Amino acid sequence: MDSDSFGATEQNIASDDMGTLRYMARQPILDLHGNVHAYELLFRNGLTNAFQGDIETATYTTVDNAVMFGLEYLTAGHTAFVNCTGKILLEEIPKVLPPAMTVIELLETVEPTPELIEVCRQLKSLGFRIALDDFIWEPRLAPLVQLANYIKVDLFQVDHEQRLKLMQDLPRNSATMVAEKVETQEEYRLAREEGFKLFQGYYFCRPEMMAKRSIPANTRFHLEILQQLLNDPLDLKRLVPLVESDTSLAYRLLRLVNSAGFGIRREVQSIHSALVIVGDDAFRRIATLAIASQLNASRPAEILHTALVRARFCEMAAPLCQLNSTEQYLLGMMSLFPAMLQVPIDQIAPMLPLRQQIRESLSGMAHRERLALTWLESHERGDWPSSDKIANDQGMESEPMVQIYGEAARWADAAIQAAG
Repeated sequence: MDSDSFGATEQNIASDDMGTLRYMARQPILDLHGNVHAYELLFRNGLTNAFQGDIETATYTTVDNAVMFGLEYLTAGHTAFVNCTGKILLEEIPKVLPPAMTVIELLETVEPTPELIEVCRQLKSLGFRIALDDFIWEPRLAPLVQLANYIKVDLFQVDHEQRLKLMQDLPRNSATMVAEKVETQEEYRLAREEGFKLFQGYYFCRPEMMAKRSIPANTRFHLEILQQLLNDPLDLKRLVPLVESDTSLAYRLLRLVNSAGFGIRREVQSIHSALVIVGDDAFRRIATLAIASQLNASRPAEILHTALVRARFCEMAAPLCQLNSTEQYLLGMMSLFPAMLQVPIDQIAPMLPLRQQIRESLSGMAHRERLALTWLESHERGDWPSSDKIANDQGMESEPMVQIYGEAARWADAAIQAAG
């Protein structure tokens, strides 16, 4: 169970029929091209740390939540890796899940008894796939290896030489190898060379520290537009020429304002008229989405999705933290600019159109302006106690933050669909 992974993540929350809030984190598993292959699901039931180290309870809750809210909703139609203990398997609890969408991830504590192996065979015959978590070779695991569709290897537990030997000893084409805890570009490169096909970790959200990269000229232009978005109200005299110079942004604006949703009876062709019609708040969202999409063009789409979730969450949580909503929206979005541009934040921060405290917050300094973003980062990696502590230290309750996150996740899904 990779609950410590820092993968660029997305969470949803929902309430059951009794009104109990349930936290959910999904951690992406990416293929060689940076596309989402699947998500591993992590759950926590309620606003207290309900699991208390009890793996059985955690696993029951995972399956229960997956049934209650539906895997297709929780993973946006992607395959779900669901952690299971031996007890859960022997009780055949996973059978309540949709086989075609579910990978049963056997935790490293599972004992390969004859009874358990037979249950795994039955699950595979129904269409489920099997994954072995935190795999370290032992002869007793041979029957499970023969059944496995995926074998997950923790790079922190198994070193390079051990991984090479593992790749050599495992039967060819027996399972897809998944590298876990891939935290850097170098680890990602090495794992690819070793033969891993899938990757889980934070590597694609960290800038690649190679030769010092310059910030492209068009990015500087985009940052100038972002600076104008901080004005309230927008200064159309300065903003219109900038938008007119950005073909993609101008197209998105005109397409939106001419859509049925605005009910305009005649076609709007002027950028100035379009800005007046959509209003400041709507244009800020259009512009930031367009700019972020262009900045992230050559990077995994999951980065853009996470950036949108962060932007919307920070904006909506701002009133609870007595912070400026517009500024917080940009802070959330820009927190992933280093991953998009593959440039470290200390190189980007001086150019960003933000106050000094916000720029320092992006660099990790513990300003109050970073409160919502820090809470969210803890929540993204399933570190529920840390997120609760942040809220409690500020005299806030976690429940409103959790509810806001659910709304932000749904908003990001809708925004990306609309952009597509």
